[in-house]
Amino acid sequence: MIAKDFAQQLFSLKDRVAFVTGAGSGIGQTIAWGFASAGARVVCFDLRDDGGLADTVKHIEAIGGEACLFTGDVRKLSDLREAVKLAKQQYGRLDVALNAAGIANANPALEMDTEQWQRVIDINLTGVWNSCKAEAELMLESGGGSIINIASMSGVIVNRGLEQAHYNCSKAGVIHLSKSLAMEWVDKHIRVNSISPGYTATPMNTRPEMVHQTQAFESQTPMQRMASVQEMAGPAIFLASDASSFCTGVDLLVDGGFACW
Repeated sequence: MIAKDFAQQLFSLKDRVAFVTGAGSGIGQTIAWGFASAGARVVCFDLRDDGGLADTVKHIEAIGGEACLFTGDVRKLSDLREAVKLAKQQYGRLDVALNAAGIANANPALEMDTEQWQRVIDINLTGVWNSCKAEAELMLESGGGSIINIASMSGVIVNRGLEQAHYNCSKAGVIHLSKSLAMEWVDKHIRVNSISPGYTATPMNTRPEMVHQTQAFESQTPMQRMASVQEMAGPAIFLASDASSFCTGVDLLVDGGFACW
């Protein structure tokens, strides 16, 4: 028999500890808030120096949640291990991790220098590898957990009008890394999944100088709009919670139907 509060229990993160990279802005920040609203205590990680990380923590505390922050670089495994150590010191365990730290830029392949290629790969792909490794080390002590990596529909399709081979490859790598780790860690009770957002109205995509590009993004999407950052929180809470307890190695496309075309 199903209890009256069955749905709330399925999606609840009460008494769980979450770790979020890229928590200082955009999708990572919104998901950190979402995890806190679902009951998790959240360790917020980012490299930003514009106050965004502190704002994330303040907002969580304002809604009655618990959070702390760590400023670090996902390209440095040592930074991530120190941040995960903070999670253990503050909250004793780690149950959920969401890896959203990443960058985007475009340049034709024939004009792209090695440094530009490497920086995107280092942050978007190697940064996720470092994050997963550090997070899994503590999850093993905690009896398992759920890791969610933010990929992109650009890891599945090639965006019209955007010359960004480096970005597309980095996100395709995140998807397959997630599947690979899911299979390596399935017997360790660590689930690993990815979310592939479509065009999303992050601060980067809604700058005034982006207005014509934004219109193109909207017209190319079957739902005729971009996603709000809040629309990534629901899928993340689903993959973090017991509602997805039989899901591992899944790439969840949240793209307004884009990949169907």
